[in-house]
Amino acid sequence: MNLKSSLGILRITGILEGFSWLALLTTMTLKYGFEMPEPNVLVGKIHGFLFIGYVIMVFIAAMDKKWGNKTTIWCIVASFLPFGTFVADYKILKNA
Repeated sequence: MNLKSSLGILRITGILEGFSWLALLTTMTLKYGFEMPEPNVLVGKIHGFLFIGYVIMVFIAAMDKKWGNKTTIWCIVASFLPFGTFVADYKILKNA
């Protein structure tokens, strides 16, 4: 994985966004199950930042690699699905 290319940065951002989603699930359990909202605030901000970064990087990589609409749309849709960025990395980005 080349971290100097837009595709490498996109893959790293997607993996981090996926892990932040898992962390968000944990903090949501703390917030609503145990009335501990504090961790959710920080993790929610981190997840939101990584989500926006992922979407921006999808568009940058799409322009750089000259992807068609289908690949770009699937990568965007993946960001809304649980574990979607992991699947997108394995099925789409790894071979791109």
